[in-house]
Amino acid sequence: MSERNDPEHAEQHIVGPKVYGTVFGILLLLTATTTGVAFIDMGVYNAVVALAIACIKAALVVLFFMHIHYSSRLLKMTVGAGLFTFIVLILLTMSDYISRAWGMW
Repeated sequence: MSERNDPEHAEQHIVGPKVYGTVFGILLLLTATTTGVAFIDMGVYNAVVALAIACIKAALVVLFFMHIHYSSRLLKMTVGAGLFTFIVLILLTMSDYISRAWGMW
């Protein structure tokens, strides 16, 4: 049989339970941090802090539980392109939302 170079037959990286346990512990700690921060009045920065913590948690899930950290550069670039597209769409939506009340303030 000839050797196959299909991506589905590539060498897989095996992640140990210690890594999963550590990431799970960090996620629990960040969840507790989110809950604690919700009781602190920071004015307009409450949403900013909560979203920052949520982005960190989402990045941990994508990197370790979805194995992007151990994947090829092509897959990392694909995830980055998706994230870039998402950010562009959010920025376009926010610019439209802000410009609708342009003459009112």
